[in-house]
Amino acid sequence: MLHAAAARRNPFALSRPEAALVAITMVWGATFLVVQIAMREGGAPFAFVGLRFAAAGLATLLLFWRAMRGLTLREVAAGGAIGLCIFLGFSLQTVGLQTISSSRSAFITAVYVPLVPLLQVLVLRRPPHPMAWAGVALATVGLVLVAGPQAGGGEFGVGEAATLLGAVAIAAEIILIGRFAGTVDVRRITVVQLLTASGLAFLLSPAAGETLPASGWWLAAAVALGLASAVIQLTINWAQRTVSPTRATVIYAGEPVWGGVVGRLAGDRLPALALIGGALIVAAVLVSEWRPRRAGAPGRAQVSA
Repeated sequence: MLHAAAARRNPFALSRPEAALVAITMVWGATFLVVQIAMREGGAPFAFVGLRFAAAGLATLLLFWRAMRGLTLREVAAGGAIGLCIFLGFSLQTVGLQTISSSRSAFITAVYVPLVPLLQVLVLRRPPHPMAWAGVALATVGLVLVAGPQAGGGEFGVGEAATLLGAVAIAAEIILIGRFAGTVDVRRITVVQLLTASGLAFLLSPAAGETLPASGWWLAAAVALGLASAVIQLTINWAQRTVSPTRATVIYAGEPVWGGVVGRLAGDRLPALALIGGALIVAAVLVSEWRPRRAGAPGRAQVSA
């Protein structure tokens, strides 16, 4: 896959799809705090995820209903598989946040960063560029520092196990989007994956003994995050047509950095290690895109890794 902006002179400049993914991580960072508050207000994580993605799915369906007439079996299968990963990733992370701290959750979720390039090799048969591996390593270290040393300690209980499985699902989602993004209609597959995630969450909610909370804030948060999720998934499906899974993952690693910024605005204090970790994640985005040339070698388009 040729990188959309491979021939640009400045190797550290972001292409439009990459810049869009950076913007997505900023939105993710803001939504993390909203989910935490919603869980304190009313709990019911599966119902919350179901309502969130129902709002997202219905919004995209109303927007693209004409395009749905061309829906293919391949798009149904691909959207269903991605939707399953979205359901597992968001639901398990939300369940984990009921019993573990946000820093511990961030530490465990960081597993998906080194996992994605491994899956890219195994599933897509496309090994990342060595500089992409360097970016992954920097991002992983940065995420650990952002989470803080206390995040890795303590016992490994149900909340930790749920969060770890959620991280694996997130990695699988990124790989599947990279696998299908260039061969399906972005609008139709987005509708399918969002409604699939919603339907699975609603099916599991009664089995988990959940009841809908009476909190109006809980309801408003789910709907608002749903509309944000619609924009997020559309952007991801569009951007990963030209941005590789590994490159996208390094960019996604900036999520806790923006989450820390939002938390700071809400009154949290960021320790020095977290600031260093954030700087490493930003550096990882630049390093993963750098393609050094040997002296005298002619310039040529680079293959995205």
